Amino acid sequence: MARIPSKSEILDWIAENPAKGGKRDIARAFGIKGSDRVALKAVLRELKDQGHLEKRRKSYREPGSLPPVAVLRIIGPDDDGDLMGEPQDWQGEGDAPRAIVLEGKGRSALGPGDRVLARLTKVAGEHHAYGARPIRRIGHAPQSLVGIFRTTAEGGRIVPVEKRAQSEWQVRPGATGGARDGELVEAEAAGTKRRMGLSEARVITRLGDPGAPKAVSLIAIHAHGIPDHFPQAVLAEAETAAAPKPGAREDLRHIPFVTIDPADARDRDDAVWAELDAEPANKGGHVVWVAIADVAHFVRSGTALDTEARRRGNSTYFPDRVVAMLPDRLSGDLASLHDGVDRAVIAVRMVLNAEGRKIAHGFHRGRITSRASLTYRAAQAIEDGDDAAVADGCVRASVRALFAAYRAAAQARDARQPLELELPERRIELSEGGRVTSVALRDRLAAHRLVEEFMVAANVAAAETLTQRRQPLIFRVHEDPAPDRLEALRETLKATGLKLARGQVMKPAHLNRLLAQARATDTADLVSMATLRAMQQAYYHPENLGHFGLALAAYAHFTSPIRRYCDLVVHRALIAAHGWGDDGMSGHEAEDLAATAVQISATERRSMMAERDTTDRYLAAFMSERIGAELTGRIAGMGRAGLFVRLDETGADGLVPMRSIGVEYFRFDRDAMTLKGENSGAVLSMGQHVLVRLTEAAPVTGGLILDLIEVEGRALPKGRSGGRRKSSGRKRPARKVARRRT
Repeated sequence: MARIPSKSEILDWIAENPAKGGKRDIARAFGIKGSDRVALKAVLRELKDQGHLEKRRKSYREPGSLPPVAVLRIIGPDDDGDLMGEPQDWQGEGDAPRAIVLEGKGRSALGPGDRVLARLTKVAGEHHAYGARPIRRIGHAPQSLVGIFRTTAEGGRIVPVEKRAQSEWQVRPGATGGARDGELVEAEAAGTKRRMGLSEARVITRLGDPGAPKAVSLIAIHAHGIPDHFPQAVLAEAETAAAPKPGAREDLRHIPFVTIDPADARDRDDAVWAELDAEPANKGGHVVWVAIADVAHFVRSGTALDTEARRRGNSTYFPDRVVAMLPDRLSGDLASLHDGVDRAVIAVRMVLNAEGRKIAHGFHRGRITSRASLTYRAAQAIEDGDDAAVADGCVRASVRALFAAYRAAAQARDARQPLELELPERRIELSEGGRVTSVALRDRLAAHRLVEEFMVAANVAAAETLTQRRQPLIFRVHEDPAPDRLEALRETLKATGLKLARGQVMKPAHLNRLLAQARATDTADLVSMATLRAMQQAYYHPENLGHFGLALAAYAHFTSPIRRYCDLVVHRALIAAHGWGDDGMSGHEAEDLAATAVQISATERRSMMAERDTTDRYLAAFMSERIGAELTGRIAGMGRAGLFVRLDETGADGLVPMRSIGVEYFRFDRDAMTLKGENSGAVLSMGQHVLVRLTEAAPVTGGLILDLIEVEGRALPKGRSGGRRKSSGRKRPARKVARRRT
């Protein structure tokens, strides 16, 4: 009979051999065979019962420890910028132990929520207990959600705040994360999706009171997974950043540049200046300078700042906050073109002829001192003749020269015929406490168009220069509208009496003529929105595929490197193409442009959705005090769920559920985009004026529910049956969808 090892010997051996914790491994190590294994099993059971060991599947290990190979959920970088993970299924007591993810294959591709099979080693760290070397990634981040936690006897449920969500989620008792009833929480899907019953989720983060004013943008940030805290390593790099030494750049400080931005601008990427061209050969022409913050000097490829900027892709703007791409030390200070201080820039000098067409350009890496930081209103006031708007006569002269150059450039733009979509933009005003005080449309001044025109010209110059020099870059691409989308636009136009001819190669000029016709009618907003829906979504790509909307053969984003990563990439490309220093685009970065383009296209869409959802929620909060009010609007969309009405006063969209329209059954015609009453024959179509009553407003989801009172000044007919048609026994999915959405 073999000697059965003591408990201490077994514990010491398991601690030294964590990869061999199975009963068979232990027996082999101590030479135990046959019936002696029964005695070994009894000792192991005693160690387990006494809390010295815990059994996982067919192996034993120390309590609170992890196996040598485990599945980790990546939880993101810590304050030092190190990527951290924790076990996917933690059954031990207390918080799950954390592991620092060490360099290895695929490390840079891992992001928060991803699952990775990793080999673990015990290490002594302040905030982690293991080192993890990835073996392979076994899945991307699971579905995440933000919702209201409700306590139940079985643990809890989560009611999603996303208005498009159609069901709640069940939370087991051990997966509540300590959430309290009524709290806003961030959660993720747990386990496989069920065909029957509620799917399961686990709470990741408690976000607090959903009714708090600041919760509106917080919901969007967490719902869309927008990183809103900078790792400590990133902040440290930003704090140690320094401006370039004097003499290292071309001195452009003699040029009286000005910046023109919104009154609430949080960063200043660009400065502009113009004058009449003194060259006799270009009589009536203009010289326009556009200077852009030299962010590439501060954010070098491969640094912690660069990694985080690429991960964010762009800044995201909310009414109450901005989630910036770069730390404030750079975005609000060193890289921002404030007036009266020297700033590093990459500038382009463009020469326009008398008709506003660019005939030459050249790039410079220099230093400027902005003469003034102007708002759009102040610049417009100067152009309108108000000398009191700005006291500095030099600034007034600069602004008027800019407007003169803009009027010339506008001629070239009109000849080029880019798409002229005039879409109203809502401005939400908040009190100091974060409550909505007013909703209005933003002004659209000539000063806005001036800045936009010169930014477009600078972006074109960047694309042309880099293409000519065969320097890899990322283009801004906007493809031609797809045929099926144009057909949908034609169907929408039927309701307005306008037509879009078939059989032609579609150009922006064709759509501009259509939009011009609509402006003379009261369907202008409807036609603009329908035209916008017909467009493809712009995106980033390392190949030049043209830009339909701007009617340009080549276009790249260069003018906003503080808030867009693509512009930073283009800056590095210009530095490399001109041989300006060692902070240009590296060979590795050039090889990775396709992946970068995919990444920043995705983050741009993420920000757009988050900003839109936040606007919807603020509008719903603003409207929640007007339940029962009668409001005017237009039918802006329809489907089996019902009508979508855009309210005149605020521009908010609300749903009139199908089940509440009139007293008869309305049939949806997708081709004609109409709803037709089965008994009365009444037709509801796009663009019609309606009177509605607000019945529900849900600030947490951003949803508005309306009742339809009148269409084009008339009440809906009751139909011959005098009531809604009785069911024929077939299911009506439209009504089910409407109930879920409400």
